Amino acid sequence: MASSTTLSFKDKAKGLWNKDIAKRVLFTLVVLLIYKIGLSVTVPNVKVSDLTGTLQDSSWLSLISLIGGGGLESFSIFSLGVTPYITASIIVQMLGMDVIPYFTELTKQGNVGRKKMDQITRYMAVVFAFVQSLSLIYMMNKNYTGLISGADSVSQMAYIALVFTAGSFILIWLGDQMSMKGIGNGLSMLIAAGIVGRLPQQVIGSFQSLCGKSATVDNGMWIFVGYIVAYLLIIVLVTLINTAERKIPIQYTSSSVALSHLKTANYLPLKVNSASVMPVIFASSIMLAPLQIMTFFMGSEKLSKVSNWLGMKTWYSLAIYAVLILLFTFFYVKLQINPERLSKDLGKSGAYIPSVRPGTETEKYIDKVLSRITVLGSVALMLIALLPHVLPLIWTKMPSSISLGGTGMIIVVGVAIETAKQIEGMMTQDSYKKYYQA
Repeated sequence: MASSTTLSFKDKAKGLWNKDIAKRVLFTLVVLLIYKIGLSVTVPNVKVSDLTGTLQDSSWLSLISLIGGGGLESFSIFSLGVTPYITASIIVQMLGMDVIPYFTELTKQGNVGRKKMDQITRYMAVVFAFVQSLSLIYMMNKNYTGLISGADSVSQMAYIALVFTAGSFILIWLGDQMSMKGIGNGLSMLIAAGIVGRLPQQVIGSFQSLCGKSATVDNGMWIFVGYIVAYLLIIVLVTLINTAERKIPIQYTSSSVALSHLKTANYLPLKVNSASVMPVIFASSIMLAPLQIMTFFMGSEKLSKVSNWLGMKTWYSLAIYAVLILLFTFFYVKLQINPERLSKDLGKSGAYIPSVRPGTETEKYIDKVLSRITVLGSVALMLIALLPHVLPLIWTKMPSSISLGGTGMIIVVGVAIETAKQIEGMMTQDSYKKYYQA
């Protein structure tokens, strides 16, 4: 039976021509095309010729631009990306962790509760999107005179903020449609597509910065080669972290002997990085939110001091960022994986962990193993996320176009792995149908 479910390369190639998969891939490509077109549509009355270099000098602005697919560099209608929805989702999920009884009850109501929480998330996202838009416009106009024509006018600021908010929710809607009718998680795919779209520009910029107009050994060619090798090695590392599992062996009681023949089901897999990229996005959002709000109330000097603590440009701000990533990793893993529920599910299926008593001891054992591997996953995630911020502090003359590791790489690799798994699952399902029909 196991051999019949294993797909050969030939079967995988045929599966790609499956009508349902082909339709989903085509729909995904159409949505990504719309997204790409939207990124090039600039808001009226904005001059963005010198904005790109400015964003590279600011960690928090470049991060917003990264998650938004580079839309902020052109002040496009999709400048905000889906960051308001992500921020709102973080807050709602945290409120559901026994903070507010109403949200805690919603988490226990299954699909009905999830729909209500998603609705609340979207309402909150509208507010966050508008406030974030106003803070960006106010800060840009304050620091870069001439960027926005008529930005001193309240009506003009409100107009651009509404455009940004509408653009963000168009992306959220497109992401939902992609999740239902396309391939992969829609919102993650949009973020990853924006990052991948900027990759050629990043490589070219790195080459020009290191090698100049003529690429020779003396003027940095070997450094550029080393940069590419390091980039590929970090991709391999991120892939290993995202695919690594701790397999806890399980056995079945005599009442479920039939299940014991399923060799693939004789272990409980726990991913080393169960949280994926979410802790990094959570931590980034927490660091950025106060800066955006304070642009309305603080002068340049006070804002500069706050930016030193939250702008990810100093060692102590990076220390705060690192601690937040570690904390959010454990928070998100506990949110996603419940040792008590796993213990009960094992008992219901007639399974147990060798040398561990069912019930409370099994729960404690799973929790201990999960905590250990989460430490490893969180540290690896933290180091990769910190790398592009730490390198400029060590190498002060490092060109702004050069970037290694970071949030973008984690997002892209994670999305690629999950999308590949989804496509493989769809092809396996199709092979099952053909097998039983035959």
